[in-house]
Amino acid sequence: MFRITARTVLELGSELISSDIIAFYELIKNGFDAQSKTGVEVRFDIVVPKHAVSTLAKQIVKGGDIETLRLAVHSEIMESASAAAKDGFRALINQVTDPEELLSALWEAERRFNTIRVSDTGTGMSAEDLEKTFLVIGTGSRKRAIEAALASGATKSPFLGEKGIGRLSAMRLGDHLRVETAKQSDPALNFLVINWKDFNNVDAMLDDIPVTPTIGGAKPSEAWSGTSIIISDLTENWTEARVREMAGKDLARLTDPFADAGGRPRIALFWNNDNRIPIATMPRELLAAAHARVRGEYTVVKGEPQLVITSEALDLDFEHPPETQVVTLSRADLEGLVIGKDGDIDDSALDSVGPFSFEAHWFNRRRLLRTDTTGQLMALREEQNRWSGILLFRDRFRVFPYGDDDDDWLDLDRSALRRSGYTLNKTQFVGRVNISRVGNPNLVDQTNREGLRVTPEQQVMLKVLHYAVQDRLGGFLREVERQYKGQKIDLSDAKTRVKSLEDRAKAAIARLRRLSPDTAQTDVEELQQTLAEFSDFAAKARVRIEQVEQESRQMIEMAGVGLMVEVVAHELARATENALRTLDGLKGPEVPDRLRGQFANLQAEMKSVNKRVRVLDPMSVSGRQRTELFTLNEIVKDAMEAHQAQFSRHRITPILSLPERPVRIRAVKGMMVQIIENLISNSVYWLDIRGQRDRFTPEIRIAVSSDPPTLIFEDNGRGVAPENRETIFKLFFSLRDSKRRRGLGLFIAREAATHHGGRLYLEDMADAETGRLHRFVLELPQGAQQ
Repeated sequence: MFRITARTVLELGSELISSDIIAFYELIKNGFDAQSKTGVEVRFDIVVPKHAVSTLAKQIVKGGDIETLRLAVHSEIMESASAAAKDGFRALINQVTDPEELLSALWEAERRFNTIRVSDTGTGMSAEDLEKTFLVIGTGSRKRAIEAALASGATKSPFLGEKGIGRLSAMRLGDHLRVETAKQSDPALNFLVINWKDFNNVDAMLDDIPVTPTIGGAKPSEAWSGTSIIISDLTENWTEARVREMAGKDLARLTDPFADAGGRPRIALFWNNDNRIPIATMPRELLAAAHARVRGEYTVVKGEPQLVITSEALDLDFEHPPETQVVTLSRADLEGLVIGKDGDIDDSALDSVGPFSFEAHWFNRRRLLRTDTTGQLMALREEQNRWSGILLFRDRFRVFPYGDDDDDWLDLDRSALRRSGYTLNKTQFVGRVNISRVGNPNLVDQTNREGLRVTPEQQVMLKVLHYAVQDRLGGFLREVERQYKGQKIDLSDAKTRVKSLEDRAKAAIARLRRLSPDTAQTDVEELQQTLAEFSDFAAKARVRIEQVEQESRQMIEMAGVGLMVEVVAHELARATENALRTLDGLKGPEVPDRLRGQFANLQAEMKSVNKRVRVLDPMSVSGRQRTELFTLNEIVKDAMEAHQAQFSRHRITPILSLPERPVRIRAVKGMMVQIIENLISNSVYWLDIRGQRDRFTPEIRIAVSSDPPTLIFEDNGRGVAPENRETIFKLFFSLRDSKRRRGLGLFIAREAATHHGGRLYLEDMADAETGRLHRFVLELPQGAQQ
């Protein structure tokens, strides 16, 4: 059987309680768990602050007249301290007769009479409770009660905590603990005294340290119940200024500041006697002054998750009316958005995460820093600094460290560095996320109170929050800016990704050349030629992008080229690296035959990439793209051939319905290619998402007809929710996972259709099986037909 050394308790406390505010949080939370009728009071009683004691000690060591030294000590005693503490402190000082005794008395007085008291008027504890519950570290009584509440379908947890280690918080604040407590039925107070220094004996075992409750002392009244935790021999230097600073931010954010002040749990803070220090409350005017905001509600009803996100652009420092966008996402959308194609998280986590809500109010800090003659901006700036951060609350109490100044739990700062335009840094937000113990049983704290444990449910919540704040709100603000200021898309991200993918392909080909036998060198050379053709295509595309930027035209050409270059670059990098992995795995005497088969596959893929480059080449021609005469049949066939290897890899069956008489149109060929390519790209992603969950035959159907020239594109994937029929065409809107999320494709496709006087839309006829929309229609004007 294991035995535990006494000093293990000290190590456990220091590891689990990492800061003063977490120590206070645990002690305060315990008071509310005890069902305190009047909230929790925290009282500092400081006779002489620790820093003043240190200064006096140095003076005493230097020597001098005892009366002079004693007067120096008395002069530092704070008159605001309680009478009992002052009297006790003075009595110790007055009984000494020489400097050596004075020095010892000074330290002893500081240890005994500087105290922190945390009190509640809850149910209290009997002597038996102290023995069998308080002194049992990790007691399971609360955990069992919470599990029973969960099993019964209760809507509220009976306790905020469950681990039974919060009592160790006291040792963070001081080395001496005194508990005074009683139940309503107890005739007297029950005491427990612990000197944590006794546990520092390296040879002592835990059961060698005597800690026994005692009974004695009158209760405040016969019916009184409650608990007081009195901590002395304090480890930190506490001053009124420091306590006020803690009240202004840390304690102010301990419970949900967004809630009405009257509805928040009562925490009363006092400095020396009845000098109450107000705990800051968030002014309603602060949130009303936000420049933008996003709100969300994640629900799970009868096993079906749903996310509703509302984004608002209120005042973006240019002329625009208030704009609002509401997006509703169901299970099918969330599987693509949160789970994605890589399968890092199981689908069940979308249900087991439970319901949660959030709101984040964004402030343009550049505007807050402007010259201010009235003081209003300065006051607003100070309040925004005080409350900045997106905090996490469980049952109205904060989960640390989310929202701290040095915590970027939603990865906002790093994401902001990669973007131009609106930089949604964490310090620009005032926000909260609400969860509950009963509603979110799988979102549990780490033992050291430093955030939530990494679980599939925690990952789901993080992905949803990041998407709502960074992608939905950020994309919406950029769309509003483009709409009212005519801003163009910044493609620096795409350019960087293309360069990275190109470098990966080059590295893979170089290694293939070194590893491949002479019989396969022809295939490697063909692969290198494909890369050369792609590099030439990418160079022409970059030139075209620069021309479009210089012409200050809208982005349908520029963004379309950039997006397609990235898609092809990804295919090229993927194919070459797959070939390299295959080659690395080929060993043994049968290598030549197997190698020929693998390079045959690689050759087929390279031919497909070559076709993709040739099909897309009209998009990157130098100079302004012009209309030309061609047939819809032709570009549809070319697109299908170019994607043949991809369709085969994803087991997609393409079904074409083309008229015998080709439909001839006059249009910008590159733009028509953009439309088809973007529709295919979306379909492949969502067919994969369904294919990972259902047994079915993925299909893409394309039909072409005339009078007017029309292309109908549909698949049997997950489809689009009817309420998002128009939203999917919005700039920067995407429901793909974070690795593949751009939000440009359908927007560009519709812009290309509009450029020709046509329209691209999603038919509002829902599929009988999915209840969602699957059919895109590209309809060109009658005049486009030749």
